[in-house]
Amino acid sequence: MSAEVKEKPVYAIAASVQLPNVSDLEFEASLTELRELAKTLGYTVVETFTQKRAGFDTTGYLGVGKREEIRCFANIDSGHEDDEDPVAPPAARATQKIEALFVDHEISPSQARNLEKETGCEVMDRTMVILEIFHRNARSRAAKAQVEIARLGYMAPRLREAAKLAGPQGRQRSGVGGRGAGESHTELDRRKIRDRIAELQLEIVAMEAERKTQRARRQERQGLASVALVGYTNAGKSTLMRALTGSEVLVANKLFATLDTTVRTLYPESVPRVLVSDTVGFIKNLPHGLVASFKSTLDEALDAGLLLHVIDASDPGFQRQLEVTDTVLAEIDADALPRLRIFNKIDHVGDAAAQAEREAALLEQYPGCVVMSARRPDDVARLHQRIVTFFQQDLVEAELFLPWTAQQLRGAIYASCQVIDERAEPDGAHFHVRGEAAAVDSLRERLAQLP
Repeated sequence: MSAEVKEKPVYAIAASVQLPNVSDLEFEASLTELRELAKTLGYTVVETFTQKRAGFDTTGYLGVGKREEIRCFANIDSGHEDDEDPVAPPAARATQKIEALFVDHEISPSQARNLEKETGCEVMDRTMVILEIFHRNARSRAAKAQVEIARLGYMAPRLREAAKLAGPQGRQRSGVGGRGAGESHTELDRRKIRDRIAELQLEIVAMEAERKTQRARRQERQGLASVALVGYTNAGKSTLMRALTGSEVLVANKLFATLDTTVRTLYPESVPRVLVSDTVGFIKNLPHGLVASFKSTLDEALDAGLLLHVIDASDPGFQRQLEVTDTVLAEIDADALPRLRIFNKIDHVGDAAAQAEREAALLEQYPGCVVMSARRPDDVARLHQRIVTFFQQDLVEAELFLPWTAQQLRGAIYASCQVIDERAEPDGAHFHVRGEAAAVDSLRERLAQLP
């Protein structure tokens, strides 16, 4: 009997500067999010260092004293052991080996290099962490290409700092292999990055054209309406997707578990049939390169007839998350689409009385919203009806007559329309139907061609 092999824990520390215009609530929420991002990468954050400053230290992000405190905590020899008055004696030292320092802002290459050198820890800023998670979770060819473009864009300005660390290797060299004489390793790497980005962008353009053609054919063939789930990462979009479609999609309590757009049919099926797509989640300070490069991945949202904006009703900072989603939707030109706000995870809000109070407050603040739990069948059925009702607004009603000699078309009527009433007559069946105008017209043409 084989024993289960557990991964060895990897420990890290987090650090952040609180600027004057950031409230304590927003600051703590962002730090909590950073720890979750670290957890998604497989790290356990054992200590958090914070500092209130008017601005970031231009040399190493944090002040000198705070950097020394981190160095001491991480059990790194600072060279100050013999000093009578160290800069900032730590309250404690880490009992575990610290592998990384996570910083809750995007910092410059020189700040990262100095911070890493002075604290003795590998430094990963917020942007780098998000890019690494996207890199690990990308599955489709399109997602991988888009993530690679964003990572290359992040790496390009950091090559100079890497060259400084490399010493003589980063200096000029003679031209070989078609490279310019005296071209440095850094210049060569930058050129390679530019060429690779251009190559990937061409691939993405080709993939976009292919996806648009496939989507147009699918919708033309099946006459489907579509909704897209959008919202902050870990708001419960994938759980709601599974509840609405009855299909198995990845549901994980991790940030950015979903990167590739997943498309399923609303279940139980309705008239018109509705496609439901689950899209990548958003996050505060999402690297702009990712917003731009993932615009094609979010094409399902741009093509949707209705956006379901999923919000975690149990999160005290949901308002900030809501605003982040609104901002990103505006950046990808999706802010004008019809939208239904879905406040999910209401079952995570205390007892029944607390849930009722939160629901009443949300309905007052956001009239027309849906407050629900994706794990409650009655709530899911209610949302299902809201979606169907939205798309049935433009349906038309019609009377169709099907002779008994042409009953092979009976299935087509039920497949493309909602049959409100059917009555039998001596010469055939009369149908009172509701459906999309194009579907009804198509049926009429087929019936008119009957002998």
